[in-house]
Amino acid sequence: MTAVAQPRQQRRGAATLLVPLLVGGLVMVVLGVYGRMHTPTGFAVGPAGFSGPLPMKSWLTTGAFVLAFVQIVSALSMWGKLGIRIPAGVHRWSGRLAFVLTVPVAFHCLYALGFQYDVPRVLIHSLLGCFFYGIFTAKMLALPRKGLPGWGLPVLGSLAFTALVGLWLTSSFWFFTTIGVSF
Repeated sequence: MTAVAQPRQQRRGAATLLVPLLVGGLVMVVLGVYGRMHTPTGFAVGPAGFSGPLPMKSWLTTGAFVLAFVQIVSALSMWGKLGIRIPAGVHRWSGRLAFVLTVPVAFHCLYALGFQYDVPRVLIHSLLGCFFYGIFTAKMLALPRKGLPGWGLPVLGSLAFTALVGLWLTSSFWFFTTIGVSF
């Protein structure tokens, strides 16, 4: 490969991330604007099997948090960094399940509470929630793209993992250490 062709291919590879990142950014903004413009209902949504919405949100987020670690370990295995083979299906299904666990939590947050900014912890949590869904969207849109740079999926996955850990710290961890462990 010539010296001119290699930078051109790298630019073209990085450009394949442009559309997924733009759509992900749009998702972030739309969630934030909706959360801010929507009048919060204050009513709990779907706390079936739990004593209330905060325990429901805390436990579902904790489940997603645990599955995020499965995502990291299985991704490292798929990229040959662990020396053990974990089937790719483990990565796919743990990611799907983690995402599904976050949906009722996000729905409750947006519908009942909206985007809040008066308390720093809650502001950070609201921003991380919007960021998580945006970066998750970008990652899912980038997966089937041809010519994606080798660093693309690991960076997007790491950002989604980091956002989910931040969400857990600003919600479930806060709840368990401030309110207590309850169902």
